[in-house]
Amino acid sequence: MKNVNYVINGVLAVAVIILFIMQFSGKQGVLPSSGHSATASDDFTASMPVAYIDIDTLVEKYYFSIDLREQILKKQEDMRAVISQQARKLQADYESFQYKLKNGAFATQQRAEQEQERLQKQNQELEDLDQRLSMNLIEETRQVHMQLRDTIISYLNEYNRDKNFQIIFSNTSNFDLVTPNPVLLANKPYNITNEVVEYLNKRWTAPR
Repeated sequence: MKNVNYVINGVLAVAVIILFIMQFSGKQGVLPSSGHSATASDDFTASMPVAYIDIDTLVEKYYFSIDLREQILKKQEDMRAVISQQARKLQADYESFQYKLKNGAFATQQRAEQEQERLQKQNQELEDLDQRLSMNLIEETRQVHMQLRDTIISYLNEYNRDKNFQIIFSNTSNFDLVTPNPVLLANKPYNITNEVVEYLNKRWTAPR
């Protein structure tokens, strides 16, 4: 299902570009004379500059992204260290229990059962801790991705004040890392959602 969404987003992005090309290719004499004949390509480039960003490369080289990734890796290593330490201790206790049980070191059967129950409880607690830490790490990773996305979008708007790109796309296969939307930035006049909804509603015929 996720791959289908990527394909749909990609098709929509291409369709938007084609629509803009068709729109601006049909307009002549929009640009002032600059000493040479204006072409449809000139009109399109001047009227609606478009750019794209490879998010994979950006995330790999952006210092803030590198710092965030190292923070997550450090937390993951710390989590694994805690779980491994407790797992080793539990394994040692279990081996000790097996040795005592085999050699009749427990005074009564009840004492052996109590020790076995204690080890089983510790094992369950360790599994719960592993799951809880893993879920916390997943949530922290999600928060980091949101922080990275918000920072990129904010700085992208700042960067675009001088560049004046009308639309900036994401050209990457790694949509989930920063944003599931292939359009990172777009000027509001190019949002034709309401017009399309109105057109589709006019074309829609209620089932009889």
